[in-house]
This record gives sequence, C-alpha cells and structure tokens, in this order.
Amino acid sequence: MSETTARKFPLLPMLGHTKGNRSAVTCALKCDNACAGDVCNTSSNSYFRDIASATMSRRAALGFGAAGALAVVLGSAVTSAEPASAAGLSKAAKEGFGKSKLQFTAIKPVDKAVDAFTVPEGFTWQPIIRWGDPLFNDSPDFDLNKQTAAAQARQFGYNNDYTDIVEIPDSKGRRAVLFTNHEYTNENIMVPAGYDAVETRAIGRAAHGLAVVELERKNATKPWSYVKGAPLNRRFLSDTTYELTGPVAGSALTKTVADPTGKSIKGTFGNCSGGTTPWGTILSGEENFNGYFVSPGTSAADKRYGLTSKPTARLWELDDKRFDTRNAGYENEANRFGWIVEVDPFDPTSTPKKHSAMGRFKHEGANVIVAESGHVVAYMGDDERFDYLYKFVSKDKYREGDRKHNMGLLSEGDLYVAMFTGNSPAAEITGTGAVPADGVFDGSGEWLPLVVGGKSAVAGMSVEEVLVYTRLAADKVGPTKMDRCEDVQPSLHTGKVYVACTNNTNRGTGSSEAATEVNPRNQNRDGHIVEITERGDQASTTFNWNLLLVCGDPALPRATYFSGFPADKVSPISCPDNLAFDSVGNLWISTDGAPSTIGYNDGLFKVTLDGAERGKVEQFLAVPRDAETCGPIIHDEERTVFVAVQHPGEEGTFEAPNSYFPDYVPAGTTPARGQVRAPRPAVVQVFRG
Repeated sequence: MSETTARKFPLLPMLGHTKGNRSAVTCALKCDNACAGDVCNTSSNSYFRDIASATMSRRAALGFGAAGALAVVLGSAVTSAEPASAAGLSKAAKEGFGKSKLQFTAIKPVDKAVDAFTVPEGFTWQPIIRWGDPLFNDSPDFDLNKQTAAAQARQFGYNNDYTDIVEIPDSKGRRAVLFTNHEYTNENIMVPAGYDAVETRAIGRAAHGLAVVELERKNATKPWSYVKGAPLNRRFLSDTTYELTGPVAGSALTKTVADPTGKSIKGTFGNCSGGTTPWGTILSGEENFNGYFVSPGTSAADKRYGLTSKPTARLWELDDKRFDTRNAGYENEANRFGWIVEVDPFDPTSTPKKHSAMGRFKHEGANVIVAESGHVVAYMGDDERFDYLYKFVSKDKYREGDRKHNMGLLSEGDLYVAMFTGNSPAAEITGTGAVPADGVFDGSGEWLPLVVGGKSAVAGMSVEEVLVYTRLAADKVGPTKMDRCEDVQPSLHTGKVYVACTNNTNRGTGSSEAATEVNPRNQNRDGHIVEITERGDQASTTFNWNLLLVCGDPALPRATYFSGFPADKVSPISCPDNLAFDSVGNLWISTDGAPSTIGYNDGLFKVTLDGAERGKVEQFLAVPRDAETCGPIIHDEERTVFVAVQHPGEEGTFEAPNSYFPDYVPAGTTPARGQVRAPRPAVVQVFRG
C-alpha cells in the first residue's frame, strides 16, 4: 500500500474557526463541526410558549404528581418511592441527602493547562482499562508504534463515553461486567505521521463500537481489575450485525443492496451516552452518525440531519461504498444509524438490537424507568442546538423476573416530544440569565404525540416516516427548541427527571431564537439543568418544570443560578453533560467544555437536590488537559466513583503529546523500557486510599 496519512484530516483546517466550547480538534472529529455549521433546525414552529403575565398560581405551577415513580433495581423487587410532598420535599431529602457514605472535601478548580487527574484529599485513583489493553487470550499486547487493525479489533477501543458496571449474579460482589461505548477516534494522536493511510483508517474503524469486559476484585473494599480472556469479554465492531426492531424493520427506507431485508445493520458509530435497563441490558445512543457519511446533502432530510456532500473527516468512504450514500444501492445507509442500541452484556453470542420505535435522531442516550402503571418509559435528548427532548412509553408492561419478555419492551410503543411553557412575563426573561421576579425559572409542559397506539400522530407522515425522519416529524407538531439536551436521567428516588442542556452559543444571535424561561440565556456558553415533575406517573402527557441550575462561574460577569443556594459557596461548573445519582438521591454531573468557557479542566460534581442545601455544587474530581468527563458511576456505599476519561491530550500530536494520562511517570525520570508515552482514554476508579 502506497497511500500515507497527512498529519491532519481534511476537516482540520477549521482549527481556530469553530464556535463551540470544545477544542477545535474535538469539534471536527466528534461532531463534524456541528457548532460551526448552519443550524439544522430551521423550522418555524414556536420553540417556547410564554405566558404574558405572572398571574398563574404558584401552587398550580409547582403542583406535584399524585404518584411517585418506581424504584427499579436489577434483580430486586420493584417498589414505589414516596411521592414528593406539596412543599417539594422528597423522601430522600427528609432522610438526608448528606447521609451518603461518600464524604469528601470539594477540590478547587484545576487550571485547563494542568495535565493531571485530580481527586479529593484521602482518595486515590487508578485505571481499570485503557485504550489498547488486550481483551482476549489471543490479543496482542498494545504496541503504540506497531498498531494494526487486526490487533485493535482484539483490544479495548478508543474514547469511551457511556459506562456502567453491572454485578454478575451470585458473584458476592466480586465479579461484574463493564460496558462502555467507543464514541470516536483521533488518529492524529493515535498513530505516527506518515503511517499507511488505509491501515490507519482500518485501525480507526476497529477502535469504534462497543465493549463488554469482565471485572474481578477480592472484596467490596478492593479496586476492580479487568480479566483478560474472560468468557463475557466482547468487542462490537464495524461489521458486527445489529437487528433492527420495531415498525421500521423491513421498511423500504432501510433497505440497501447489501441488506435487501432492511433488518440487518452492520456496526454502530458515534455512540455517546446510554442507560441500563431494569432487566440488565445496556442502551447506547447513536449520536453524531452524520459525520461518517457522504450524502447528496440536498434533501430536506439530509439538511435536517446534517448530512452533506463534503468528504468525511475519516475518509472511510474510500474503503467502503456504504459510507457514500450517493452510490447506487446505498441511498438508505444513513437511515440505518441514529437509533438506540440495546446490548445483552451477559450473552456474548447475542445479536444487539437497534430500536426503531424510539425514533431516529442524534441520540445522546436513553434512560429507563418503570412507571406506576407498569409501562417502561425512556427519556432521550437530541444533542444539537435548538433540537428537542423526547419520551418513549412501551406498549406492553414490565414483568418482574421475566427477562425475555422485558427485552422486547423497547420494540413497540408511543413516542412523544416535549413542549415547555414559561410562568413569567416575557419581559422578565432578559437573555442574561437573571432570575425573574418570582425568584425561579419554572412553568408547565406537554408531551406532544408523534406515534401513539401504533399510528402516526403527524399529519402527512406514515409511522415509518415519523420514526426514520423523527426530527422532521417533530418540527410539524411545535415542540420546544432546546440548548442541546444531552443526558436525561429520571431519579429512582423521587421520580423527577433531570435534563442536562450543555450549551448553545447560537441562541439569540443573528436570526436564531432568543432566550426564554427554559433556556434563559442568549449565547448560552455554560448550559443549565432542567428538572421535570410528571403530573401523574412517568407515562403522563403533562408535566411541571423548573431550572435546578444555570451553570457558570459566579466569579465571572455572567449570571448564574443555583436554586437559591449562595453562589459564593458553590464550585464553578460549566457545560453539564452526563448525569448519575448516588444511593441517597444526590445528582452527579460530568462536564464537557469547561476549559473553553470558564478556564478550568472538566470534572465531576455532586449536587444536592432538596432541603436547605438544594443547589449546592461540589467538585469531586477533575480530568486532565483537553479531556472530557464521561460515564459517571457512583457507588457511594463502597466509597467509590468511576468515570470514563475521553480524548485526553486532544490538541497534541503523536510526536508531541499534550497529555501523558494515565501512564504518568515522576517528573525528571525516564519512562521504563516499553512504557507507552501517549494519552490513552481510560475508565478510571476513584476510591478511599
């Protein structure tokens, strides 16, 4: 092979010209410069329904549902949580959010130039598994200078985002499976300049996808280690077959020359966050799939999904016809991506699924709760500026202990999109983030139907069209345009739902929509957190909402809001991304973009949700230079936290690394013979020690 790589990919001349909050390299490789391009949502629907006066009763605006949500624990009975009271005080708050065993002193913010993984005093950290670590008995050891696609296919992939650790039944807490997805790659820091280009692209493809890895430990007080050659270890690659389920399976919109059935899809790409179901499977969201395909770029669907005719950053279209949908027979290939994926981590022979009933868009992830009615409800964000928040409600009901039945629940059901209404006069929403006169950002909302009872609720569109072109269908019913809904997590303690809106620097600029109560800042650099209380159980079609946080650094001249908690007593936080809960109901937030907004490395933060300290933000850890904090797992009863560290040293090169995470050596010392000196994305555990 004679073709060799250039130092940069075709899209990287955009360096220095992107408008988002991530590094320019990340923008190019992760999301195809989404923030630098045109806004995909140019629909004319009103993105927010403001109320012109503040005469609405405060009690009505804040009324809570009559029933609490169901707390769901893998392998345990489904029990009902106590509903929130009229005063807004949940059972978890009454018992004390501070009763977690994971007590720590918040760390100070870490300057964005620092290449270190920083944890609180009394804690230590170590990686569980890193990019390139061998997974199978026949896997070669990682050799930074002699990489091949064949080796990478047998090793842990790159840039892990969603992560969860699920205990293996009857293992007495000593064995578990780790699931993670591998969102995207940066070959500029993975392989040397001049490496064979065809092989480099193949290495990148092999580093994408998903992984399941067995873990072991001596007891609950010891850290986890991964087990090479364990029977449940598995890599999901670009040629792994996925079954398309639901109404779109077999549709003319998903058939290709390689798959005339329209039901069998090869690979998953651009996977971001996810979720773990009550029956022990893992969900993963296909997010920035558009950046993997060349398309005509002329249709309304192409434009709405950000598909263009320009070469992709990775140039996979040079190796495989399906990545250029202009090729005869592959016109529908891009329609086969943008779904929620479900994986059974306990069966290495199982076929993973893509669920068409949950809609097709840039899925950040999906998080499931069982409603009081027994229906399974999944909340999903579409991670793009001015796009929407969605909810799926299963047709059938959850059956405790019937795993086979429950594994079909996401294949059929109703799909909704959210419309928010504000409770303050429009004149009080100034675009600065200043709190309106009543002291809170709040209001009501409605879940607008897209598919109900197996029928389309969108005029002029069939069920198949609604689910394949969900963004276009949603545009027609008038939902609220949001500031990049990323992770959406229902609390199993209170039933409330939390939405991480990462940022939207285009809000209020040019012809773009201006600030309103649920997205209260123009040029929203720092993001915010929406708190939703369903009116009834989780399957309800109406809700109330308020903002928990309007993020930022209180020391900077941009308005912030912490639910009334004193701003001088919180940790600065910007660009909320992934969410998680601890055992007593505190919210934990990982961030993506803080270096460019407030000048600090991204991190993981605990937020108290109720009582006198509601809105208190405390920083637990900070990731290294250029890195993003992903996939938080909080095992506070074991005083342990896990995060995925994604794209450390992103702005460096192979020859001049910008980070040495996680294989640091003491200053002034020489690396040991054979020690890798390159940034390696990794899953990290933080524990007392």
